[in-house]
Amino acid sequence: MSSSEQLTQIKYVSHIDNPNCEKTQRLLNQMEEEKKRWDEESAKNNDAVDETDVLLSKAIELAIEQGRGWKEGEKEEYMRKIGLFDDDYLPPIFATTQEDLDRSGMKEAFTSLLYDDPPAQMMLELKKKGNAAFQNGKHNVAKNYQYYRDAVNHYYEAISWAEKVEPNRLPTDGEGKEINNEELIFTDDQLRDLKSNLYANAAMAHLQLKNWGHVRDDSKKALEFNSSNIKAIYRLAKAYQMLQNWEDAGDAIEAGLKMDNQNTDLKNLQRVLDAKVLRARTDRQKRERARAERVAKVKELWKYCKEQSIQLGRLPLVSSVTDDENDEGAVHGSEDELRWHHHYPHTGKLPTFTHQEDSTCTWPVMFLYPSHKNSDFIEHFAESDMFALHMAQIFPEADEVDDDTYNEGMQDRSHRSTTLWDYNHEFKCSSLAVYFEVHCSDDADDNVIHPDYVERLKTQADTMRFYESSRALKGDEGEAMAEVARCVERKHLHNQRKLWKAKHGSLWALPKACPIVRVHPACTLGEVIRDSRMIIPNFLVTFMLFPESHPAHQAFLNERHCLGLLNPRNA
Repeated sequence: MSSSEQLTQIKYVSHIDNPNCEKTQRLLNQMEEEKKRWDEESAKNNDAVDETDVLLSKAIELAIEQGRGWKEGEKEEYMRKIGLFDDDYLPPIFATTQEDLDRSGMKEAFTSLLYDDPPAQMMLELKKKGNAAFQNGKHNVAKNYQYYRDAVNHYYEAISWAEKVEPNRLPTDGEGKEINNEELIFTDDQLRDLKSNLYANAAMAHLQLKNWGHVRDDSKKALEFNSSNIKAIYRLAKAYQMLQNWEDAGDAIEAGLKMDNQNTDLKNLQRVLDAKVLRARTDRQKRERARAERVAKVKELWKYCKEQSIQLGRLPLVSSVTDDENDEGAVHGSEDELRWHHHYPHTGKLPTFTHQEDSTCTWPVMFLYPSHKNSDFIEHFAESDMFALHMAQIFPEADEVDDDTYNEGMQDRSHRSTTLWDYNHEFKCSSLAVYFEVHCSDDADDNVIHPDYVERLKTQADTMRFYESSRALKGDEGEAMAEVARCVERKHLHNQRKLWKAKHGSLWALPKACPIVRVHPACTLGEVIRDSRMIIPNFLVTFMLFPESHPAHQAFLNERHCLGLLNPRNA
């Protein structure tokens, strides 16, 4: 490195403002080591002393000393010495934080240098410029929309100056002297009206640009300052019309007509939107009525389950926490699972009450046939019905069906001897084993559940939230609510994964397979769902059926621990 380059570097270091910077400190240490090395070489060298080396050594010494910055207490001592140590004021040169800079008054000083006119005058001038730009846009044959954009900018700038105007006070110039001009004195109500008009004008310019979201927002702000601004009300209604928010458009029109029932613009808009507003309000009332009925049903079901010791559970309604989740995010990373948002088949149906003397329910029930990868869904399975009854209807014995009925196949489900997929005629009522899974054992931590396993619904609020989310995800409430439900369910799934990873280290650390309980065919559904080991996931009672002699049955028993046989109470 040449002497001139070294001097340039020294000069750069001596002007560094932040002595605590890591890069600066590293450079200073390097220069200090370099200086020691030069001094040692000079001491060993018996030749005449080079004046350039001496000069460089002193320069480096000075740069290192200056680069270290203020020593502890030096800055405060210096400020006391020159009489500037004050809690309320700090010279800008000594400011180290934004708070110190605000105390220095530099912002106000630069603002007063930039504009000599008082805020009230600036507000009025910018409003006039905005109006002129808007009129130029209206008269422009070439339809140059830049005039409207300029108008919006002028109106917004006028609003910012309006915030600086102090009501009922004479304005001051850049030197702080009062300006005796009554036209620049505004009361608080006058200022609010001015701000309302400025926002309404900005909404009008946005309306020409078809920026309907800005028209809506600026009209709302205008009405915050003056709720009787009829022009702002009309522009708000127009924005709602273009955004297809029919109910809010109708509300805005009606509010405006209450103030001015002869307003032509509002009456014309009401005539155009009357049918759409009525339809939107009718649809909303239907949705609210349907939701109230659903809430009542869920409350009734929850109360019934608590009284009858029936346990409800849920499974995740989404399979990923992000749209582009890779295979590491979930345990099962197949494309089918990522496309299939519902892990578990949810029918969207709640149990229905019979409203008889016994006040029991009929439940939706799913029969799974793992050996043949098929299933049957029974929409109404009464609690008083025995399993043997439904099993006999689906899988009657061979001697109960004549040849003609058998050949009809799927035409009469209750009398066919076998299903079309049961090629070997293995499914017969007398030779079927029925099981249900025990999802939550007594020693399990209900707060830490693997995302692919059943989670117990502990409160009525959780039950209601889960049911509404499942409906929304299926599209029953529209795309907007489906997206909200998806976000809520993804957050729930994320928390489940987080808790499981914290306890077990990885999602791949799967829990043991759920134990099972065999059900006697003479049991009723009510006896099964009231068993303390039974949890009903997603309001859908689920059972697994195997032919006794099928190899899949034995393999299933080898994988699962069977807790025993559930016998009917009468037995």
